[in-house]
Amino acid sequence: MEHYLPCLYAFLACAGFSIVFEIKKPLFIFLSCVTGAISWLVYLLLGGLESEVVRYFLATIVVSLLSELFARILKAPATIFLVIGIVPLVPGGGLYYAMDALINADYVLFAQKGVETAACAGAIAAGVSVVTSIVRMAATKRASRQQKP
Repeated sequence: MEHYLPCLYAFLACAGFSIVFEIKKPLFIFLSCVTGAISWLVYLLLGGLESEVVRYFLATIVVSLLSELFARILKAPATIFLVIGIVPLVPGGGLYYAMDALINADYVLFAQKGVETAACAGAIAAGVSVVTSIVRMAATKRASRQQKP
C-alpha cells in the first residue's frame, strides 16, 4: 500500500506536465500519466537494490518500452509518452542538495551529490538510448525484410 500513493502523485505530476507540454488528446495525456506512474512504481519496487543508478536505469527501460509500445499502437511519436513518463524519475532532489551544498561552501558534499545526480541522469539517458536503439534496429530489419521480393 505504501507504493500506491506516491504513484498517484507521480500520475498527477505527469498530468500537470502534460498540460505544460500542451498534449491535446485525452488518451495521450492519460497514457503518458500511466507511463509516469509505472516508472515510479518500478523505481520504488527496485528499492532493494543497492545501486541508485541501476534503479534509474531499469525504471527508464520500462518507461522507454511502454513509450515505444504506446507509440506503435496509437501511431504517435514515442516522445510524447517518453518525456512525460520520465518526469517522476528526474533526480531533482539530488540537484537541489548539490546546489545547496555549493551555496553553503560544503564542496565535498557538493561533489558527492553532484556525481550521484549526474550518474542518475546518465542512467536515464542510457536507458532511453538502449531501448530506442533496439527498437530502431528492429524496425530497420523488418523494413528491409518487407522490401525483399
